[in-house]
Amino acid sequence: MINAGVIGLGVGEQHVIALLEHPHVDKVFIWDHNPLKLEEVKMRNPNAIIVKKESDIIGHANCDLVCVSSYDSDHYDQCIACIEHGQHIFVEKPVCLYLEEAKSIINCLRENPKVRFSSNLILRKSSRFADLKQRIDSNELGEVYSIDADYYYGTVEKLTKGWRGEIDFYSVFLGGGVHMVDLVRWLSGKEAVSVFAVSNKIVTEGTKFRYDDYVSAIISFEGGMQARVSANFGCVHPHYHSVKVFGKKSTFINGKQSGNLYYSRSPDDVPQVIDTDYPGCKKGDLLKSFINEIESDSPSTYTVEDIFETLAVCFAVEQSVSQKIKIDVNEIRKELNLIQI
Repeated sequence: MINAGVIGLGVGEQHVIALLEHPHVDKVFIWDHNPLKLEEVKMRNPNAIIVKKESDIIGHANCDLVCVSSYDSDHYDQCIACIEHGQHIFVEKPVCLYLEEAKSIINCLRENPKVRFSSNLILRKSSRFADLKQRIDSNELGEVYSIDADYYYGTVEKLTKGWRGEIDFYSVFLGGGVHMVDLVRWLSGKEAVSVFAVSNKIVTEGTKFRYDDYVSAIISFEGGMQARVSANFGCVHPHYHSVKVFGKKSTFINGKQSGNLYYSRSPDDVPQVIDTDYPGCKKGDLLKSFINEIESDSPSTYTVEDIFETLAVCFAVEQSVSQKIKIDVNEIRKELNLIQI
């Protein structure tokens, strides 16, 4: 049995629920800088234990696992503190905001090899996308040559009225596009080679949100596959993951109710309906799998290298936007020394 703590109770409440449901978790400690939010989460989850300060979780001997779901700008310091205290970490995306921070986290993990580390890139647990990956792996789509993956945020007020407009830096690509980059890598089984990205800030112009609200990237992968990935935080559209996978044999297009798999170019032919659930997962599902791996001391299915490979692509996107040039992802990998993880 393990004891776990949750720092930050926005999406973190979903972590609390997952922890309380898990048979291998004993105590669940919760903390948030907002005392009202703490009490509200406690009312909805009476078995959770409120603590008075962050240090009652991070660095505390009675806490084996820490779920970091605070503001993005706090993730780095909290992750480093947990690693140095030997606590396992499940951190909300993004792990951190800057390349230098990622490098420090990787180095700290190497120095503390007993610490287990994961991040909540939850689309790997989606029933719809797990079904799609199986079809790709079994060559049902043939060789995949292109993927379109768009992250529709659907709640622009969280940019214009919430904490995302108050911290020193917020990235819609690290905050949302990261899901789509990870999904493309996972579905295709390929790694990125280069990135060219553009952005704009039209929807949130004139609000307190100071950063780009739309980023679109063309990502070249090994073997010649191309992906177009966007983080569209200003769109007038419900939250949604738009995914189109183009293979030599067939094309998959995701829909809310079902996916469609096209085997024919004829407008008269009906596509095969893929009716697996979408999204078909809860925000705590990856956390539950992570706990199982900790308890059984089994290898991670979602490795540290995997997590930082995805981040490397996102950092390349950020560099491309700021420098207005194509970025070689291998240069980011060299910075992070990923091969040694």
